This record gives sequence, C-alpha cells and structure tokens, in this order.
Amino acid sequence: MPEFRKDPVVGRWVIVSAERGTLPSDYATKKDKGEGWFCPFCMGNESMTPPEIFAFRKEGTEPDSPGWNIRVVPNKFPLFSSQPHRGMEREREGIFDKMSGVGKHEIIIESPDHDKELTDLPLTTLKKILFVYKMRTEELSKDPRFRYVVIFKNRGREAGASLEHSYSQIIALPIVPKGILEELNGGKRYHRDHDRCIFCDMVEQECQSGLRIIEENEDFITFAPFAARFPFETWIMPKVHMSNYRMIQQHQYQTLAILLSSTLKKLDIALSNPPYNLVFHSAPILGEDLPYFHWHIEIIPRVSKMVGFGWGTGFYFNPTPPEESAACLRGVSVT
Repeated sequence: MPEFRKDPVVGRWVIVSAERGTLPSDYATKKDKGEGWFCPFCMGNESMTPPEIFAFRKEGTEPDSPGWNIRVVPNKFPLFSSQPHRGMEREREGIFDKMSGVGKHEIIIESPDHDKELTDLPLTTLKKILFVYKMRTEELSKDPRFRYVVIFKNRGREAGASLEHSYSQIIALPIVPKGILEELNGGKRYHRDHDRCIFCDMVEQECQSGLRIIEENEDFITFAPFAARFPFETWIMPKVHMSNYRMIQQHQYQTLAILLSSTLKKLDIALSNPPYNLVFHSAPILGEDLPYFHWHIEIIPRVSKMVGFGWGTGFYFNPTPPEESAACLRGVSVT
C-alpha cells in the first residue's frame, strides 16, 4: 500500500510506494520474438490498458475498441491506491506522520497516432484535450477525500515520460502540495498588504514592459517569469483573474489552444525538441474562487540540471536571463 510520509522539518509530503517497482514502461510488451515492441496507447491495442473512463470516438464504435481520437484510462501503474471507499488512515511513528496513499491517477492519450505530438495536432483536437482536462478535474473534485487535482505532461525520458506515445496525466490528491501552498500563502500576503492579486499585477507589469512577453492574444499571455528557475522556463496565464482552471470559459479553449500550440512549437524550434514538464497550477478544490490566486501553466524545458549547490542551498541557478529567452522565443516564427 502506498504511503504519504511527512518531513517533520519542512512539512513536505513524500510518496513512498513499493508497488512502483514496476514502471509504466512495462506496459510495452513484445508481440512475438523478433517482432519488436508495440505501444499500448496506439489504436488497436486498447486491451492493454485498463477500461477507458471517457473517449472522443466515432459514432457507433464501442468503448475499448478502435475508433477514438482522445482516450482517458486509469493509470495501470498508479502512484496511489484508488479503492473508492478507502479513507485517509493516519498514523504516527514518534515524531513522524504518515497516512495511506489514496488518490486517483488517470492517463489522457492525446492521439491514436504514435508519432503525433501536441504540436502536430489540429487546434480542434487540442481544444478537446483542454476540455477533457477540465471535465476530468471536475469529476475528480467530487470525491470528498481529495483536496487537489494536478494536470501535467512529461515529454521525453529525461522529463519522466516512460513511453514515446504522447499523453498527459491527471492526479487527484488528498493533500495540497507544498509548492502550491507556498504560492497560495505568497498570494495571500500580497493581497492582504495591497488588496490586489499579485498574479494580476504580474500580468499587467509584463504586458506594460514587454521585456519578458513571448506572445499574447485577447485572453492569455506567454512570458518568461522574472525569477525564472530554469533556462527558457515559460508560463502561460489568463489575462482575467481566474483562480481555478475549472473556471475557463468555452471560448477560451480556442485562444488557449492557439497560444499553447504556438509556445510549444517555439520551444521545439529554439531548443531542438527538448524534453519538458508542463504543469497546471490551480487553486485547491476547497477554495475555488480565491481573490489572491491565479491559475497558470508552467513549462520547464529539461535543458539543465540542478547540481550540488542547488540541492545544498535551495538556490536555483539559471544561466540564461529570462529577458534573453523571451527575446529568443519572440523571434521564432511558427507559421
């Protein structure tokens, strides 16, 4: 059974899971000796995944059969126990706290085509993927055991992806991650002192200066954050205050899809198709409409590594000023 274990010094929760000794790459099995490997996420291999939760598919086709273009399935190797009625069992070992690792872990297979990346998909498909993110977040948020839902994508082995086929993940957690709590607390302090949202002020200042803006449209901006931790770290943020991704409006799927596709294409061209992590930062389930938090997407190309100084001090070292990375990406044409 997986466990959450709490660091007693900094309050960070760690997931300890012996079950994850088997990796997601073990999805892939050989057809027959000498015939190579085949992918469980490709069309025709639906039996290799758990039964689908949702799919956009051709009319008349059956679940867990060919005919789909986006498919949602439970992760075959989840980080947590997904037993529907299991509660949060807490224990203490002296000064240490731990609790049962209950959660939900889902995979969004973005295309039946093994070789298609997000940037290869038409905007109509990308809009549907963004809709699926919202729909599954809303469904997972109904479970009273959960406090936070995270949407993320790992591309490339260096970024944590275990399969080549393009996919995203959604995880429902019984606790709010420490990194999100730090953002919430920082936003709350700023709002208390200034009676404004720090993220909204960030959007306004970036739009006024233009130094770190990469691209924008009527609803969203892409920019390099002022204190970027990594080379070419890139954020996408709505221009109008929304604390939770679940608050996205129907027409904004189109404008977000346009900007997300363009941003990823620019990074691919500038950095020669880098591995990356893409994560949605959104308000917790219990706190939907917060005046001091603003949902956003963070994209981290994995083109540098943290070394001893960083691990030892908590400092990030970024050799590429965000103003330079923004200027570089602004100059990339994707048309």
